[in-house]
Amino acid sequence: MSDIEIAQRATLKPIINLAQEQYGIAAEHLDPIGHYKAKLSLEYVNSLTDKTDGKLILVTAISPTPAGEGKTTTTVGLGDALNRLNKKAIMCLREPSLGPCFGVKGGAAGGGYAQVVPMEDINLHFTGDFHAIGVAHNLLSALIDNHINHGNELDIDPRRIQWKRVVDMNDRALRNIVVGMGGAANGYLREDGFDIVVASEVMAILCLATSRADLKERLGRIVIGYKSDKVTPVYARDLKAQGAMAALLKDAIKPNLVQTLENNIAIIHGGPFANIAHGCNTVTATKTALKLADYVVTEAGFGADLGAEKFVDIKCRMAGLEPSAVVLVATIRALKFHGGVAKDALNQENLAALDKGFENLDRHYKNITQHYGLPCVICINHFTFDTENEIELLKEKCAILGATCVVSKHWANGGAGAEELAQEVVQAIENNESAFTFVYDENLSLWEKIETIATKVYGAGNVTASAKVKAQLNAWNKDYGTFPICMAKTQMSFSTNPDLKGAPSGHTVEIRDVRLANGAGFIVAIAGDMMTMPGLPKIPAAERIDIDDNGKITGLF
Repeated sequence: MSDIEIAQRATLKPIINLAQEQYGIAAEHLDPIGHYKAKLSLEYVNSLTDKTDGKLILVTAISPTPAGEGKTTTTVGLGDALNRLNKKAIMCLREPSLGPCFGVKGGAAGGGYAQVVPMEDINLHFTGDFHAIGVAHNLLSALIDNHINHGNELDIDPRRIQWKRVVDMNDRALRNIVVGMGGAANGYLREDGFDIVVASEVMAILCLATSRADLKERLGRIVIGYKSDKVTPVYARDLKAQGAMAALLKDAIKPNLVQTLENNIAIIHGGPFANIAHGCNTVTATKTALKLADYVVTEAGFGADLGAEKFVDIKCRMAGLEPSAVVLVATIRALKFHGGVAKDALNQENLAALDKGFENLDRHYKNITQHYGLPCVICINHFTFDTENEIELLKEKCAILGATCVVSKHWANGGAGAEELAQEVVQAIENNESAFTFVYDENLSLWEKIETIATKVYGAGNVTASAKVKAQLNAWNKDYGTFPICMAKTQMSFSTNPDLKGAPSGHTVEIRDVRLANGAGFIVAIAGDMMTMPGLPKIPAAERIDIDDNGKITGLF
């Protein structure tokens, strides 16, 4: 059966009952949205402050391929397996974006028998958080143009406005637009553009904010552009925008509770992309789960060079979090792809390609253990096409690397298929003292931080940028020099060229642009041709999605 067919046959429990049964959360602390989704009140979240934290487990992956790796599936399977072993565990995931859902990637609620449900709701609108984020973002956009239209008392330079508009859809035609056409009654004529909602600074702010007050303060700090002197920043608070924006996010800031196919609680909250944003679920969700459970399994988007690095250097640094272990997900099919095998030949045994493609896993593992200082368990997400010879070769190479390697069958068997993985992760936590460290010192200059990420994590030999970009970074060093870096880079390669598979070394990383995310508290460095508004493929996933007269959705994977 397809993922959606499995999900539609699941027996779900009312979320109010499940929260009470598993974690003693009274119904008064939950705002139900239907029977199987609920918002958790911030008052309840704040009441947990004095409780002891559980152990935080990060699930990341090798560089993504069209073959698929299964990071979310592994997160869910591992969480279910820990609960089967009587380890109190909660999974913390990101909310899916409609852009990739209707584009290439499809849904993001896990797969097979390791899913979070209700699958269709989670993938399509969910609890409305992304809608609220998009509206809050676009309210600020409207206030900017309105202020200019009514006299521009703040002396905003229309040519230096940094704040675009957003929509939660892949739509390349909106990357660069002109607004204010049609005469003076329609505003001021100027260039503008759209980003996808998951690249919005409002999304990042929601995911990093620790309270309503912190949320509002961060929203007020957003730099929307500069005055006509070209150096004086204009903030969202200058437009008195932060109160209304925070009001629009009054429910979006509350964590969302759902369940797995095995009726274990999962928290799904926030969803910044990892290739163009910081790629982690909300700090509020993670910290809440840590107070409720003994083990919290969370994911960071795409490969460990992007999601895991940002999880460490942005989220953990800002929130004071310290992971206890990392699970690095790989598939034999994906490793063969990195070894040069075409997508349509990945189901055929190819030991030579597997051997060659292993270099990608090798570098990610060494980054995790050496540059992040964390114990790491390699999870081989099993496919039915994997041969015994390929599995044995992979285990041998992991042994030479000194890595614990587990073949996990959670996609086919749910939590039962991941019990060995869960046991190894628990042992890794119990048998290793933390040597957790950040990739770079916060006191390095902004350019030095970019160089450190590119050379240490990506294996680059050189980092370049135009004089304009370097001058901008130098100017920001005074006021924002301690900010972490959020690299916007292709997820498909350690380099900025998505066609360079494996573990390229000595390549050049070009920083094409930099953006200040003052409210979020980081600098976005755009590397290579990375776009903050993706496009749809020639055959988008939307073409296969349908609904019948009974309201049953099909084609959502």
